[in-house]
Amino acid sequence: MANIADIRTRFEQTEATAPADLSAVTRLDTAGAWLLASSGRPILGATDAQSLLLAAVRDALPPDVKAAPRKVHHRMADPLAGVGIAVGAHFAAVAQGLGFVGIVVARLAGLLVRPWRLRLTSVVHHMQQVGLNAVPIVALMGFLIGIVLAFQGAAQLRQFGAEVFVVDLIAVSILRELGVLLTAIIVAGRSASAFTAAIGSMKMREEIDAIRVLGLDPIELLVLPRLLALVIVLPILGFVADLSGLFGGGLMAWTELGISPSQFRTRLLADVGVAQALVGLSKAPVFAAIIALVGCYHGLQVKGDAESLGMRTSRAVVTAIFLVIVTDALFSVFFAVWGV
Repeated sequence: MANIADIRTRFEQTEATAPADLSAVTRLDTAGAWLLASSGRPILGATDAQSLLLAAVRDALPPDVKAAPRKVHHRMADPLAGVGIAVGAHFAAVAQGLGFVGIVVARLAGLLVRPWRLRLTSVVHHMQQVGLNAVPIVALMGFLIGIVLAFQGAAQLRQFGAEVFVVDLIAVSILRELGVLLTAIIVAGRSASAFTAAIGSMKMREEIDAIRVLGLDPIELLVLPRLLALVIVLPILGFVADLSGLFGGGLMAWTELGISPSQFRTRLLADVGVAQALVGLSKAPVFAAIIALVGCYHGLQVKGDAESLGMRTSRAVVTAIFLVIVTDALFSVFFAVWGV
């Protein structure tokens, strides 16, 4: 082993097909046998023991792996092939995600038949994590959105002498759209990533496999408590955002336009019905289900390395926000068609 580098250099200085004469070699270790076997040279003068060692080392050598010939494509075909592969992978992921949704729905139906299998402690824990702990940031977001809407609306409506309509602008925008939508986006960035990271870490530590070995269902144990907790608390968070937005908008209208709180309340109750708030809050359970399912699905797709965990976490946030915005657009079209 100590002389293998020097011997290999001397080998390379001779003809590649020259035989190796071992008649004067008294001791041969596996390093020397590897050098002889990998060189492909004819072996002369080897004793029986040396021949056995050379044969064993030769059998243990890895097979020669020849690189597959690279397919030569036309320059225009490479981007098209990449697009096709990406589209195929996307549809496969969509099909797999729909299968996951089907499994979750089946487990929910099973809970209706056997409600004692629901883990209430886990549900309450996740309600605190995704709901109670998110109240400050949601309230602050709603307050600032109300201020921005009132300030920008006042600047535009003042040109037409219609400052009083800023109350309608704030109320309809926040109660119908922005309150619950921005709340869902914040929760998607906060909770979808948390769900993916938590379940993905368990997947990396093989705890999911241990759960299955114990005869438990990971969907019932990990996914359903998070799903139910988010479906319960997101409408509450949306209501908090609505109240904070109206408070911020009323404060800015009082400061910027001189609309007193009593005038603001009177205008709000006269022109904006409860239906506007109910339309906005009716979207919250759907948004919650999307966020929880996306976060849990990507957590279960994590492989055994940290790179996969980071990739799935970021992908869960982007996918959840994208689906929330698309769903909100579909809700808007639906309510517009039905005149709600």
